[in-house]
Amino acid sequence: MEFLKKNWSNILLIAFIVLLFIPQTRKPLQVGLNRLIAFSPSTVSEKDREVLDNYNWNLRKLDGTPVNFSQSTGRVAIINLWATWCPPCIAEMPSFEKLYEDYGNKVDFYFVSSEEAEKLHRFLEKKNYRLPVYQPLSMPPGQMQSTSLPTTYLLSKNGKIVVDKKGSANWNDSGFRKTLDKLLEERL
Repeated sequence: MEFLKKNWSNILLIAFIVLLFIPQTRKPLQVGLNRLIAFSPSTVSEKDREVLDNYNWNLRKLDGTPVNFSQSTGRVAIINLWATWCPPCIAEMPSFEKLYEDYGNKVDFYFVSSEEAEKLHRFLEKKNYRLPVYQPLSMPPGQMQSTSLPTTYLLSKNGKIVVDKKGSANWNDSGFRKTLDKLLEERL
């Protein structure tokens, strides 16, 4: 008993490390840790904001309907590149779902994944998410090409990249909501 009292923190650390090696427990632990450390995304400074030079990006809704990103010209848009196998992507989805509930009719949301439609459907149904998910049919505009998942962009009405975030974040944070509200009030 004395051994346990002296070494309880070491035992917990070893147990945690062992759980990270077990496939069934690794992913939930990674998701949980990502949620713990997720903060509000920071904005790109005004002088460093790139302007999207091209909105031409062919996408497909999960029901097979083709969509072109150009429909978001002149609108505030959030673009999230993600995958169902990516723990940081999964970690930030609840905050996106809450944000989408409040801003879905004001902001264009694009959750883009290269995975098969059936796998994406199963994930959304299991989590009870209503997020608009798309599959890419062509390469995104140059300023939005990324090899990291998740990567999220927030575009202003005039096409400026206001947020360029790689990794998970808390998208339902009051600071990010203030940024969205400010962008929605801007005139073209």
